[in-house]
Amino acid sequence: MLDIIGVDSVEDLITNIPEDLRFKGELNIPADISEIELTDLIEKIGSKNTTGISFMGGGVYDHYIPAAVDSIISRSEFYTAYTPYQPEVSQGTLQSIYEFQSMICELTAMDVTNASMYEGGSALAEAMLMAYNHTRRKQVLVAGTLNYRYKDLLNTYISHNEIEIVEVPVSNYALDLAVLKQHLNDKTAALIFQHPNYFGYLEEIFEIQDLLKDLQAMMIVLYDPVSLGLLTPPGRYGADIAVGEGQSLGNRQNFGGPFIGLFSTRQDLVRKIPGRLSGRTTDLDGTPGYVLTLQTREQHIRREKATSNICTNSGLLAMAVTVYLALLGKYGIKEVGELCLQKSHYLADQLNSIDGIQVINDKPFFKEFVYKTSKNSSEILAALSREGILGGIDLSAQGYQNQILASVTEKRTRSNMDDYISTVQKYMAG
Repeated sequence: MLDIIGVDSVEDLITNIPEDLRFKGELNIPADISEIELTDLIEKIGSKNTTGISFMGGGVYDHYIPAAVDSIISRSEFYTAYTPYQPEVSQGTLQSIYEFQSMICELTAMDVTNASMYEGGSALAEAMLMAYNHTRRKQVLVAGTLNYRYKDLLNTYISHNEIEIVEVPVSNYALDLAVLKQHLNDKTAALIFQHPNYFGYLEEIFEIQDLLKDLQAMMIVLYDPVSLGLLTPPGRYGADIAVGEGQSLGNRQNFGGPFIGLFSTRQDLVRKIPGRLSGRTTDLDGTPGYVLTLQTREQHIRREKATSNICTNSGLLAMAVTVYLALLGKYGIKEVGELCLQKSHYLADQLNSIDGIQVINDKPFFKEFVYKTSKNSSEILAALSREGILGGIDLSAQGYQNQILASVTEKRTRSNMDDYISTVQKYMAG
């Protein structure tokens, strides 16, 4: 196989991985041990991994996953399901996809949702391409308050086409509406923004809607699905395309992947949706049935003419989302949102009372917030780490010197938060 692809060794396959990230040691696993001995050895090696109480966020969150989720998706009919091109043998998979689509439509108040995408980033990039293809305009405005990793991904997607990305600056941790108004014109294909934004704060969504309504520029919103238990859904403030990262709905953080992208849009744009779409119909006897529908043949065959080359979906993760939402229901998702809101504000209020700490709390936030420190932010995070606490994201590398982005989910207890607070107090007093 190495000869066929033209490399000399397996190591040549990972030359793009930095040297300092590669494992250089020896695993020291004997070649002649039994299964029992091997299992025991692997467990001992695994026990060296350390975990911490996580206040990390920035797009990936430590939410609680009910035990029933893993139990259900581990069933063989879900865990080993094949791609559902043949509806006569895939009715269960197709129905679960259909239920997933329906639940995300209800959550977002959007007309139609596809069968999911690879993750939130690719969903957002595909939304940008869809807006470009629909409007035939080349300029896309991107909020400076968008997650910087998504900005990088958008720039990667446009590297070989004629789309121009214009970033609208940040004003007090929110989108600068005055500058946005100056940039909007008849060449604008879409505005892309995040709500709640990367810093955790809420954008002025209805003011944004008013600015866009007469320009025929599309509104593309990146949302946190858990926030929609409390916040106005995208379909209620004029979003043309709403995308999100579905990891927080019943899926683990998975060391950064795999994730699942949520993609919803208006009914009149249904034929331009990338990826799969499961539809419900009836047969000649009136029996309900499910089938993949509305996909153009170009997407699979004449790929150079396709509006998107994504033909698949994160099926098992979508199943986990479906089970999670079915278990919680509309009252459960609201309760999770309320716990995130209350707990994050408790931590923010307590941190704000510490000398040398200033929480940015003059704007409404959901479960993430930024605080400034008069001391070195990396040293504060290091002090928290020594106590087994992952304290948040250091924003210094992004130009926000000695500022930390902290996230609080429903899993964090009063004790967890008080430990965080006392550690910061000790460091600031030292």
